[in-house]
Amino acid sequence: MKKLFLVGVIGLILFEIANVYFIMPMPSSQRMRSIEFAYFLYSYRWFFRVAFGLLLLLGLVKAYKSNRWMVLSMLLVAVGVCYMFNFRMAADAMFYQPGQVLMKNSQESKVKKDKLILGIAMGNEAKAYPIQYIGYHHQVLDSIAGKPIMVTYCTVCRTGRIFEPTVNGKPEAFRLVGMDHFNAMFEDQTTKSWWRQANGESLIGKLKGTLLPELAAQQMSLQKWLALYPHSKIMQADTNYNETYEKMKKYELGHGNSELTKTDSLSWKDKSWVVGIKLKNASKAFDWNRLKNERIINDKVGRQPIVLALAADKKSFVAFERTSFFQKITLRNDSLVVGRTVYDMKGISKDKSTSLKRINAYQELWHSWKTFNPDTQKY
Repeated sequence: MKKLFLVGVIGLILFEIANVYFIMPMPSSQRMRSIEFAYFLYSYRWFFRVAFGLLLLLGLVKAYKSNRWMVLSMLLVAVGVCYMFNFRMAADAMFYQPGQVLMKNSQESKVKKDKLILGIAMGNEAKAYPIQYIGYHHQVLDSIAGKPIMVTYCTVCRTGRIFEPTVNGKPEAFRLVGMDHFNAMFEDQTTKSWWRQANGESLIGKLKGTLLPELAAQQMSLQKWLALYPHSKIMQADTNYNETYEKMKKYELGHGNSELTKTDSLSWKDKSWVVGIKLKNASKAFDWNRLKNERIINDKVGRQPIVLALAADKKSFVAFERTSFFQKITLRNDSLVVGRTVYDMKGISKDKSTSLKRINAYQELWHSWKTFNPDTQKY
């Protein structure tokens, strides 16, 4: 009976550690292909807890009579591990959504104009979400033009994405459950499937292979965004998290507070910045250092001619389709020039008569882009 107690208490401790280890950034955990095992452990967590708990109880009296201090010590360790891994180290216990999403216009906003934002424009509305805030929250729920949106950001991958939180046409709720290959992972409320933040794909569960509808978003400085969308609303700080926001203050410059969020200033290192573009089955990564030097790149992704441009602030970038390989687009005072036609960074000509077709482009860490786009080309 004494052995039952030892098996129960040690099994419970190891299970609680393993249940978090495979879905959080622990040593080596994020480099394994362990999503199926992690999902199995998590899905049957109460079976393992009850099973080990019963073994513990069955052997408790015998073990206590044999060595009560050993029993009390092991129980204390088990309680401590259960608390730490469920209430301190679990993803949704470390990162919270804001209590309310407070949006203000530029005249009332307290966000500095040089801050990086993830912006979205739809219909006659435009909204901006400072990365300093959404980088901590990981997801912010809001709406634009009557459509619910899920603004997401993963600081370890430097990936900002905005999705429509609907599955098969029905609204869905999500919570942060952990990470897979260093990318934030969400769990839907209905089926408990797990979803990757970098592309909105369900990795495992009943909805495996399903994609969340992604909405067009842009990463810019707030100043450049307001120049394009002067009537934009801007997300304000939730004062409950001011201390955490302060720790995120330098993140957008590449000065993260941990090994996970730091930046490599050299090109094509795991922590180097790239701009990734994916069109149909083709993808390409553009070195951020090279983009800063050239500021405008006329190239192609797959068979599609594209142009990628960086504003003078060296923060705001846009990408558009080109009509042919022979079309050359130049940059002049943050305007795109095609022949005699001048376009703003929204892709709209000054006389409003024509427009360029915008495509999604993402600033991301190289390790993230190449992991989720293994066939990517490099520029």
